[in-house]
Amino acid sequence: MTENKRFRSILLFGPPGVGKGTQGKILGSVPGFFHLSVGDVFRSIDIGSPEGKEVCAFTSQGKLVPDELTIRIWKKALDAYVALSWFKPREDLLVLDGIPRNVAQTSLINDNIDIRHVVHISCSDEEDMIHRLRRRAIRENRADDANEEVIRRRFDIYREQSKPVLDCYPPELISHVEASGSPAEVLSAILKALIPIQNEHFKNED
Repeated sequence: MTENKRFRSILLFGPPGVGKGTQGKILGSVPGFFHLSVGDVFRSIDIGSPEGKEVCAFTSQGKLVPDELTIRIWKKALDAYVALSWFKPREDLLVLDGIPRNVAQTSLINDNIDIRHVVHISCSDEEDMIHRLRRRAIRENRADDANEEVIRRRFDIYREQSKPVLDCYPPELISHVEASGSPAEVLSAILKALIPIQNEHFKNED
């Protein structure tokens, strides 16, 4: 793969609590898919590194990490995975989880990413998602995340900043998957949408 070629990618998209991370990890265990979670990238960052110090300068003041810094850290991790041959672009479709998070980020990743399909995981019962997030936070001992006011604010941010990302992609590239089923049922619906995309990827290997 040439250096300037964009990585063929799948975007897992949806509001908080729908199971993007769970489904992404499962997909990442299937040959031909490589799951990259921006949340995992940020959780693994060395706070003593230059990027880590930049992130802390914003988060310590309760500010959002700027888009340019987010993309720079994410791209550095992606390049490292390619160099280590964990992600093999000729063989794997890149499964994106947590990025792009807003419309500006869709433009910032466009030089590197070729979105082949968007899996929009959604739930018609927002209250159920809120209760699910609270249970998960308590189970994982994340007290701040169990605060209902904080959770509702995350949904507000999703509606205001993230959901418009869907409008950046043609409707024919988007599959809508209901999150209320069992994890296996949700996975089945996702695979039904992605198997043709993966088949096409293998057919078009350079």
